[in-house]
Amino acid sequence: MFFANAYFINGTAYAGKSTMVKLLAEKYDGIFCGENYHDCRLAELDKKDFPYLTYTRDMQDWHDFVRRSPDEYEKWIDGVSKECEILELQILKDLSGQGKKIFVDTNISLETLKKITHDNHVLIMLAEPDISVKRFFERPDREKQFIYQLLMDEEDSEKAVENFRQCLERINSPKRYNAFLNSGFNVILRDEKKSIDETLSMVEKAFGLLI
Repeated sequence: MFFANAYFINGTAYAGKSTMVKLLAEKYDGIFCGENYHDCRLAELDKKDFPYLTYTRDMQDWHDFVRRSPDEYEKWIDGVSKECEILELQILKDLSGQGKKIFVDTNISLETLKKITHDNHVLIMLAEPDISVKRFFERPDREKQFIYQLLMDEEDSEKAVENFRQCLERINSPKRYNAFLNSGFNVILRDEKKSIDETLSMVEKAFGLLI
C-alpha cells in the first residue's frame, strides 16, 4: 500500500522525533502516531509470530532484561524493529481511510519507506550517537528509571551499568548513524541552539508543508 498522506520521521533517539510529530499533528489537525504507537496491539500478539515484541510483555524476571550481552540486546532491538514494522503498516492502513494527514514517529525501515511513500514524506532526524548512551538515564520517564533501578539492584551494579552501556553503544553505533545520514532522505541534525519553533519550521519545509 502507498501512503500518500502520511509523513514519517525516523532516525536516532534524542533527536526530537516524537516532539515534532506531535506538534505537526496539532498544527495540521492530523493523526498523531507517537513513539511506540504500535503498543496498542501488544496485548493481542501471539509470541510465536512476534517473539521480540512479546519478550518484555511475558517476562517473568526483569533482571534478565539488563543482563543480556550486547549481541543479545542488538539482536532483540533489530527483531523488535522488524516486528514493529508489520504492526505499523497494519495500523497505518486502518488510519489512512480517515482523510487526514498522518504524522508518524516510525520504526519502519529505510528500505520499506522508499516503497510506501514519496521521498519528501520521509525525514531523518539525528542526534550524535553518544548522546543516547550518555543521557539515557537523564530522562525522567518511568521506563528508563525502572531500568536504572534494576541495574542498581544487581550484585555488581557497576559492572551491570557498564554492560548496559555497551548494549546502548551497539545500537547507537556510527554505522547505524551513517546509514540514516546517507539514506537519501532529507536529514535534520540535532542543534540545541535552535528553538523548538525553528526546528518545527525546518521539518515543515522538509515535508513541503510550507509554501
